Amino acid sequence: MHSLKELEVWFVTGSQHLYGEETLKKVAEHSLQIAKYLHAADGVPVSVIFKPTVKSTEEIYAVCAEANATKKCIGLITWMHTFSPAKMWINGLKILQKPMLHLHTQFNRDIPWADIDMDFMNLNQSAHGDREFGFIMSRMRLRRKVVVGHWQDPVVIQRINAWARAAAGWHDWQGAKFVRFGDNMRYVAVTDGDKVEAELKFGFSVNTHGIGDLVKVINEISDAEVDKLIKEYEDSYVVVDALKKGAAQYQSLREAARIELGLQFFLEDGNYKGFSDTFEDLHGMIQLPGIGAQRMMAKGYGFAGEGDWKTAALVRAMKVMGYGLKGGNSFMEDYTYHFDPANPMVLGSHMLEICPSIASTKPSCEIHPLGIGGKADPVRLVFNSAAGPAINASVIDMGNRFRLLVNDVEAVEPFAELPKLPVARVLWKPYPNMNDGCAAWILAGGAHHTCYSQNLTSEHMEDFADMTGIECVRIDKKTDLYQFKNELRWSEVYYR
Repeated sequence: MHSLKELEVWFVTGSQHLYGEETLKKVAEHSLQIAKYLHAADGVPVSVIFKPTVKSTEEIYAVCAEANATKKCIGLITWMHTFSPAKMWINGLKILQKPMLHLHTQFNRDIPWADIDMDFMNLNQSAHGDREFGFIMSRMRLRRKVVVGHWQDPVVIQRINAWARAAAGWHDWQGAKFVRFGDNMRYVAVTDGDKVEAELKFGFSVNTHGIGDLVKVINEISDAEVDKLIKEYEDSYVVVDALKKGAAQYQSLREAARIELGLQFFLEDGNYKGFSDTFEDLHGMIQLPGIGAQRMMAKGYGFAGEGDWKTAALVRAMKVMGYGLKGGNSFMEDYTYHFDPANPMVLGSHMLEICPSIASTKPSCEIHPLGIGGKADPVRLVFNSAAGPAINASVIDMGNRFRLLVNDVEAVEPFAELPKLPVARVLWKPYPNMNDGCAAWILAGGAHHTCYSQNLTSEHMEDFADMTGIECVRIDKKTDLYQFKNELRWSEVYYR
């Protein structure tokens, strides 16, 4: 992935001709100053581009049409410096296809008590100008984010940051391609879904390639390319003795490297942003992709196992949203529980494929048997994840809609060694507590596959759901099961 600064958010200020040229000149000066400040702010990851003040139906329509046609533009930040009659905005908002953040601010932080007069009041009308603008969007049933506060307030910058990152993830989905090697795991419900509806709703496509298409590419990888990648393994990880040159299982490491190189070439050649595979469809492969899937995620690709294309796409979006932030994002699965009444927690893992971006220390490159799939023992990276706040997020197909489910969790350091567990793993405590958090997830129909994130929050995901136009269900410290069940019932009525 490239720097998010290559993406643009346009700063669009509304006004009207009523106030005269002198006022409009001031509006433009103030708007330019705010746009420059936001562009330079450390907390804003994208480029903020100043656009001339819009003062008429025609100007508003033109800037919305231009935003739609500009590939680098991922959204608009709008602000009404003065009063901007909202009927002027209808035609532009009707065609706007990019996300919007409504910044309810004003240029001056404080009222100039000794000097304030009606000229000042006519210039600084955001308090009611933004309400006029807000009405028309509510009247049109448009989803948007509203951020309130002075434009130099760090909290305002933080909220713009979350929205801009969500917009980057949404932008990345438009026209994206994801590949499934093989089909869904047999008889499994939650990992499957309506790919046609997903393309209509989300903008990305999912198509299947037979595993033989991938195997052909893998078999064409040269020994020299394999040698080079193995050197990278040795420099990056603690490679166990059994996988070192001359040892009994060195050839398995070479096969794992060949698989990774084949995966990377296939994805790059087809311009795919992520993939899924399944252990039930490995014809022609020597081992299931382990370290290859892990490292492709670390490079920014989406991945999920067992044909779970929805989670693979979500992992990719969250990788983009978290770009440049400390911590990582990974395919994850709620695997098993620790039900100690004094210290309950979830052990998250998968049989092979957890992204090393969430590792707390240098991963170990190991080989172990895999009881399913019927293939040779696969090579994988083994590590513990870092402690700290995190989220689990999952997209599920509810039949008449997609639902984004998000659970705030707290990852903890393992309190005991796990010498016989041959996979990467993370321990966490779900909010609001183990019992209610897990119950809420199940009541909402949450999948066993998620994207686990150390650097994103529920706010990022809520903004992302608004942009996609899907339902968002949050499980956090405030969740009460009685109220939660009511909210699920209300959603059923809303989306019927």
